[in-house]
Amino acid sequence: MMNAPGMLVDLRAFATVFLLLAVQTVWAETGLTDIQQQWDRTNFTLTGKAQIESFEQLQADSEAYTAAHPGQAEGWLWRGIVDSSFAGAKGGLGALGLAKRARKHFDQAIAIDGDAMQGSAYSSLGTLYYSVPGWPIGFGDDDKAEELLKKGLSLDPDGIESNYFYAGFLVDQKKPTQAREFYQKALSAPPRAGRAIADKGRREQIRAAIDALKE
Repeated sequence: MMNAPGMLVDLRAFATVFLLLAVQTVWAETGLTDIQQQWDRTNFTLTGKAQIESFEQLQADSEAYTAAHPGQAEGWLWRGIVDSSFAGAKGGLGALGLAKRARKHFDQAIAIDGDAMQGSAYSSLGTLYYSVPGWPIGFGDDDKAEELLKKGLSLDPDGIESNYFYAGFLVDQKKPTQAREFYQKALSAPPRAGRAIADKGRREQIRAAIDALKE
């Protein structure tokens, strides 16, 4: 009986530790979802100063997430998506620095698990390779871009993003007929759970791209 109070304290301490671990696990799961949802709103509904400020907050959030979960491919993937999207929104000389950072994040995601999020890192990285200038200014490489984009398509053949990004590459390569085919396939992609804002915004971009091909 003399040990009973001590045992009670130990059990309570164990219960407290278990509760903290459970809370941390929930945070990890919802934290990445929060980044995804905030990116959807930032990329597709905001403009100007509000968009820039939101991207800056997303950078801080995604950096904190990868610091806490360095072995999780999805975290690095979203960090790359944030930086690459920010580069597109920001433009100018600062965009290339963001693109280089995004490339490192996508490479890290692929090194951990290239199949994560249906191979999104390949499609996103491929888009960077044909969008940035080549040597000596940047790391642009159309052959590398095509290789990565096709890899992304092989992992997500019916996805809205994989087809949209590959179509954009085909436009860049002056292949409008083939590009239209992949844009149409992207439009036919099934809706993604929890991604209504992103799906709506991307479909609008796809329709605009198809209209531009008619001109």
